[in-house]
Order: sequence, then structure tokens, then C-alpha cells
Amino acid sequence: METLESLNSISRLSPNIIRVLGQNPGKFTLQGTNTYIVGRQRPYTLVDTGEGKPEYLSVLQTALNELPAGKSDEIDVSDIIISHWHGDHVGGLPSVLALLRRMWDERKTGLPFTPPRLHKFPLHADQMPERSDFPSIVKALPLNSFTPPASDHSVFHDLYDGQELTASSTSIRVLYTPGHTQDSICLHIAEDRALYTADTVLGHGTAVFEDLHLYLSSLRKMLDYGKSNPYEVLYPGHGPVVAEGVKLIENYIQHRLEREAQVLEVLRTSPPDTNENRTWTTWTIVSKIYQGYPESLLTPAAQSITLHMRKLEADGIVKRLGGEGTHTRWALNSKL
Repeated sequence: METLESLNSISRLSPNIIRVLGQNPGKFTLQGTNTYIVGRQRPYTLVDTGEGKPEYLSVLQTALNELPAGKSDEIDVSDIIISHWHGDHVGGLPSVLALLRRMWDERKTGLPFTPPRLHKFPLHADQMPERSDFPSIVKALPLNSFTPPASDHSVFHDLYDGQELTASSTSIRVLYTPGHTQDSICLHIAEDRALYTADTVLGHGTAVFEDLHLYLSSLRKMLDYGKSNPYEVLYPGHGPVVAEGVKLIENYIQHRLEREAQVLEVLRTSPPDTNENRTWTTWTIVSKIYQGYPESLLTPAAQSITLHMRKLEADGIVKRLGGEGTHTRWALNSKL
């Protein structure tokens, strides 16, 4: 069984899939971003591009050179799919495109280079967080390094829910799963009975999300999808392959529901005497639930609890009494 420690930079997961680590290990990226080469021969499809570490380019080139070459006039990668806008998945795109062109030129075929198509689920400008460096990454793409859609002047070919793609005889179906981000997708690899889950479900630990309501809906959608389109394993954006995919998704849902139940249990009790206006705030809820945890964990926990509170408010279960940020005051809806 794979563990975080046993993951290699280049690993063949099946006849259809090679995993290439992004060479960016860290607290939130685990052993690094997983990128995947899909297909059995040229031209391949690359899923995600890491964050742009120079070491990744060397590893990716090695992986591509070791794969079956096929026809000499075929490019190495015809398509690149980006799972979502986060920099550790798309930041390497400019350098990867430059690498693919260089690899073609070094083969000296004398034939013109056909740049890869770039694919991503569309995200409107008002949905992109201000902190995102995605626009600057797109601006940094080398000229003539990609094949744009014929219909407009955009960079990416828009993905859509249920879309069917093919990577050298390997089928890929897009599953739109927002929540981690507004543009998050999963990919079903039918031949592997596998689901690539990006950051919606990780190989180790739990995932973060922007919108809990959307996130839970997407997890349930993934389970429903599997009833008619069976999959067993998960290929995550971080961490090892998950052998019992459905079970882990069910555990993810259960974990969120248990956390929600904890929040409601706290709200049914009397707030601390020292609390402002004798009401529960986001911070005191966090302090109660995570009592005994290291102080360093409380701030990220507060972000999660804030999203739980927003969901409960949208569901009409709690009401906001005032305040901002972690000082927001909450109470159960008395009408329930």
C-alpha cells in the first residue's frame, strides 16, 4: 500500500496513467502536487502542471522520454487539462509549454510544431479571488505555445460537465465538482475504474473548500455518479492513490456532518460568561470544539467553522446577530 513516504517522483499507476510529482512538498501540498500523464502512446494528455519548480520540468521530461514514443511525427503532449485555478496546479503551465516546444525542436523532425490545447472549466472574473495569481500565470504563457479555441480569443478550451475526451485511446469524462474552488473538476478514467479528484478529495487528510454547501453537493454527486459509472480507486491531487475511493468519499461527507453536529451542539449550550453580549461567536465556537488543540491550529480551524456557519445560515438553521470575521455572533434560529 502506498504511503506518503513511499511515493516516487515518477510512478506508473496503470497502463494508462503515469504520476509525476510536482517537486513542491510542503505542509499543504503533502509530498507535492500530483500531475498525471494519461494515454498509452503519443500524443499524451497531461493533467495539471505543478507550481513551476525547475526540478519538475526535469522529472516531467524524463517521464515523457521513457514512455512509448509511437510515431516520430507525433508531439509528446496534445492536451493539458487544468483541474482548478490554484497556483500549485497551474503555476507550471508556462514552463511546461516551453519544455514541450524544446523537446520537439530537439527531435529535429523538420515538421512544424503543433502546440497543445489547454482545457479548463470556465471561471468568470467575478468568481476569481483577488489573491489569485492565475491571471498573471496566463499572461506569462509563451507566444504560440498553445492552440487556442477557434471560436474566440481565449486561451482555454472550456470544459463542461459530462464532456468526453480521449487521450490516445484512453477515455476521460469530466465531472464538475465545485466547492474546493468554483472551477474544480474531477476526471473519470473508465479503463482504470478510477476517478481523478484533484483537491476535492486528497490521498491523505481532509480537503479545504471555499463553499461548504457546494462542496458537500459535489461529494454526493461523485457518489451518485459512481452508481452508473463505477470507479474503485481515486487519483488525488495530493497524496497516495486511494484504493477504496467510495468509502473515503463517504467518510469525507460523514466528517463534515459530524463537525456540523458539533457546532449545533455548542450553540444549544450557554455561551461563556465573558463572551460579548453573552452570545456565541465564531471564535468561541472554535475554542470550544478545538479545546486542547495547539493554538497554531485554531486559525485554520476558524476558517472551516466560518464556512460551516455560512452553510447553516443559508439552510436557515442559524442566524447572524452581528459582528465581523471571527467576532461574528451566532444563534440558533428560534423558528426551528
